[in-house]
Amino acid sequence: MSRLIKGYIHVYTGNGKGKTTAALGQALRAAGSGLKTFIVQFMKDFPYGEVKSIRQLSEWIGLEQWGNDTFVFDKQLPGKSDFKAAKQGLQRTQEAMLSGKYDIVIMDEVCVAIHFGLLKTESVLLLLEKKPTFVELILTGRYCPSELIEKADLVTEMREIKHYYQKGIEARKGIES
Repeated sequence: MSRLIKGYIHVYTGNGKGKTTAALGQALRAAGSGLKTFIVQFMKDFPYGEVKSIRQLSEWIGLEQWGNDTFVFDKQLPGKSDFKAAKQGLQRTQEAMLSGKYDIVIMDEVCVAIHFGLLKTESVLLLLEKKPTFVELILTGRYCPSELIEKADLVTEMREIKHYYQKGIEARKGIES
C-alpha cells in the first residue's frame, strides 16, 4: 500500500549531466523514508554502477533495463529488437505503476526512446493518464517532447555549461557509468 497521498509527474531533461542521477537520488531518498521505487531504464543494458548498488536496496528499489543504445553508436537505424524492448519496457512501467506496490516509478531515458522513434509520445501520454493519484512518476532524458513537459507538474532542465568531455575525457566508472 502506498504512503503518498498525492503523486506528481516530474520531467528531468536537457543536454546537461545529472538527469538519471537526480532520478536515482530521488529513489534513494524515498527508500530512506520507507517508500518503494520501480525504475525502468530504456536503451540501457550496460551494468552501470547504480544497477549494482540498487541490488543492495532491492527491498526498496527495483530496476529493469529494456533495450540498449548500440544502434545510436553504430549510426544505424533501430532494429526490430529495439522497438520490441522499448514497448516491453513501457508495458512493465504500466504494470508497476498500476500494481499498488510502488510509490515512485521512474522511466529513465524514456524521452530519448521517444526521440529515436522507439516509442510514440502518444503512448507515453496514455500511460500518464492512467497514473494512480498516489504514484509519483519521473521521466528522464534529453529531447523531452513539449507535450510531456506540458503534462508534467515539475520540470527541471539540466543545461550543460561546461563539461570535461569537451577536453576528450571519457566516461569514468562510478561517476558517469
